[in-house]
Amino acid sequence: MAQSFPGISVSDWYNEVVEKAGLAEHSPVRGCMTIKPYGWALWENIQRPLDESFRATGHQNAYFPLFIPLSFLAKEAQHVEGFAQECAVVTHYRIKTDIETHSVAPDPEAELEEPLVVRPTSETIIWNTFKNWIQSYRDLPLLINQWANVVRWEKRPRLFLRTAEFLWQEGHTAHATAEEAMEEALRMLEVYANFVQEYLAIPVIKGRKTPNERFAGAEETFTIETLLIDGKALQAGTSHFLGQNFARAFDVKFLNCNNQLEYVWATSWGVSTRLIGATILSHGDAKGLILPPKVAPIQIVIIPVWRSEEEQQKVTEHAHSMAQQLHTQGLRVKVDDDPQHRPGWKFNEWELKGVPLRFTIGPRDLAQGSVEVVRRHDGQKTTYSQAETLAQAKRWLDQIQQELFQRAKHRIEQNTHRIDSYRTMQEILEEKGGFILAHWDGTTETEVAIKEETGATIRCIPLDSVEEEGKCIYTGRPSQRRVLFARAY
Repeated sequence: MAQSFPGISVSDWYNEVVEKAGLAEHSPVRGCMTIKPYGWALWENIQRPLDESFRATGHQNAYFPLFIPLSFLAKEAQHVEGFAQECAVVTHYRIKTDIETHSVAPDPEAELEEPLVVRPTSETIIWNTFKNWIQSYRDLPLLINQWANVVRWEKRPRLFLRTAEFLWQEGHTAHATAEEAMEEALRMLEVYANFVQEYLAIPVIKGRKTPNERFAGAEETFTIETLLIDGKALQAGTSHFLGQNFARAFDVKFLNCNNQLEYVWATSWGVSTRLIGATILSHGDAKGLILPPKVAPIQIVIIPVWRSEEEQQKVTEHAHSMAQQLHTQGLRVKVDDDPQHRPGWKFNEWELKGVPLRFTIGPRDLAQGSVEVVRRHDGQKTTYSQAETLAQAKRWLDQIQQELFQRAKHRIEQNTHRIDSYRTMQEILEEKGGFILAHWDGTTETEVAIKEETGATIRCIPLDSVEEEGKCIYTGRPSQRRVLFARAY
């Protein structure tokens, strides 16, 4: 059943948590956001291990222009059609000011010869560049990744989940054969799945998109899908087999080992700051964020408690000494010794921010050599000796990471429904949402009709699905396997 919060919708809860926990805030530009230091630290903890995974699989980082000539998009018709409704276009390079009226406007004498599209994705600009980088089979495979911002003009923005400008990485690779490119697309899907499950503690289903849901210009799109606490699905990452579409559009050929010219085969793949939204909506509760230890900006907060100045000095010095010992273990620790706020306020603040472990040290704890330990995800409170606390802190964090994953896995399993009735599907979607495994006749017509009537889309055809005789829940036509439906962000 979808999680609820007393007196507030999940949507309002989400917006409140993002802002009050100091992750991000709305900017003056509608649909854009300012990522605050705490949110940026979380993004860095996502970015860093992902980048290491890319390098370990042979990829190199590069950077390509933010602006793309409009004519480049026109070269791949299917691609431009998919992004046409979301593109921001630059038409002038200068503004004209009027000091008396305090007005500014594009200078009519500074119109660009060719409009420039603000990068919605980089396939076109990158493949125009690849033409200069690839001559023979010796230049392949070419494995490139870019960390960048992109702009897609969202009509219904939501912080991290859907914003007009967002941060991401986009991989772009070129290969000598279709088989190599397909292997790359599936390899990177596996990299994403492993990362999201291991670091974010979010279970995912790996699958293939239907033709109707594929990335614009791709021959196959693979996805990792998860189910959030409100019963809605989220696409957490995608990997695309592009075939030779972009190579043909930009005339990217290579001389093969038989001295013959061929078009190269391509992939692209990406994840974004949407992963922060996925983390919030996979683990959070009424008190705020619950962050997996592997990506939490602060893994342990130590709160010294005192009544007198003498006690303050002793417990604060002890808290910092303890923090230093934890730092040497590679842990991210903060001592909150701010005298402006009382302990109760601090407890609530760090719970809101989702810090996995809270250690409290008062004069009595100092005298007894003990520490009060509170686990954020389940509220468990226990007193340990200082020696045991220092020795076990890392193990406790690992344990919390695993427990968060298992808890999310159990929630998703409880909200995944195998059904054979369209009416049952409608009832489930209206009552609580969730994943629905059901038969589909394989036609786009049926897929679109179900979406229009229920708001649910086919999230994917699971890669581990098995052939199973059945009837489409909508048309009654024969079906060979179940697909995954859900309402989604």
